[in-house]
Amino acid sequence: GWNAHDRFCFIEPIKREESVIFKNTVEEPLLGTMKYPNEYLISMGINQGDRVSFTPDCEYEFTVDDKKLYRVYDHQITMSL
Repeated sequence: GWNAHDRFCFIEPIKREESVIFKNTVEEPLLGTMKYPNEYLISMGINQGDRVSFTPDCEYEFTVDDKKLYRVYDHQITMSL
């Protein structure tokens, strides 16, 4: 299996949800599902599968097992939803 290293975690983007606010994107902005948390995030209560929010322009796109994931520093996770 895959694990997050050092200060990084990996987040799977969420498809755009219907809303009264128009969003010209394919995915929800600044939201995702925690795929690979690091030890620090786990100690803070954020686990794999949790929906999280992150700061703007912090994500770096990777393809892992044919899925798009964002690599984000743990201090850029703003909340667990």
